[in-house]
Amino acid sequence: MKKFFFDCGTRDSTASLGFLALRVLVGLMILVGHGIPKIQNFALRKEFFYVPDFFPLSRMSPSVSLMMCTGAEVVGAAFLIIGFATRPAAFVLGLSMVVASFGLLGATPWFLNSPTLVETKELPLMYLIPLISIILAGAGGYSLDAALCKEGKRRRW
Repeated sequence: MKKFFFDCGTRDSTASLGFLALRVLVGLMILVGHGIPKIQNFALRKEFFYVPDFFPLSRMSPSVSLMMCTGAEVVGAAFLIIGFATRPAAFVLGLSMVVASFGLLGATPWFLNSPTLVETKELPLMYLIPLISIILAGAGGYSLDAALCKEGKRRRW
C-alpha cells in the first residue's frame, strides 16, 4: 500500500525539478484560484452548487457536493504542492475537473470562440492535462513521497 500511495516515480534530478515546478504551480493555481474562493463564498454557494447527475454522486445535497469539491481543491492541491500522496491527490483533483468539464459544463463548447462566451470546457481540461501527467509519472525526487519511499531506483511494473 505504501508503494501505491507514495511511489515518487523518477528520481532523476532534472526531471524531478520539472515535476516540482509542475506540481507547485498547478497546485497553487487550483488552491488560490478555486479552493480558497470556495471557502470564502461557501454560504453563498451552498444552496445552488452543482450536483453530478450520476449514481452515487446524484444522492448528495448541493452543500455536500460543495464540501467535497472544496476539499478536493484545498486538501488535494496542498498535497500536490508538498508532494504527499501525490498520485491519489492528482486523481481526486482530476476527477473534480472531469465532473466540472463534462457535468457542470456539459452543454458548453470546448473552446472560447467568441468574446461574449465565458464558460467553456477549456479551463478544467487545461487543469486535467498536467494532473494526468502527474498521475502517470509521480511526484519526482523532490517531494515528501520520495522521502517516505526510500527506494534506490524506480519500481518497475
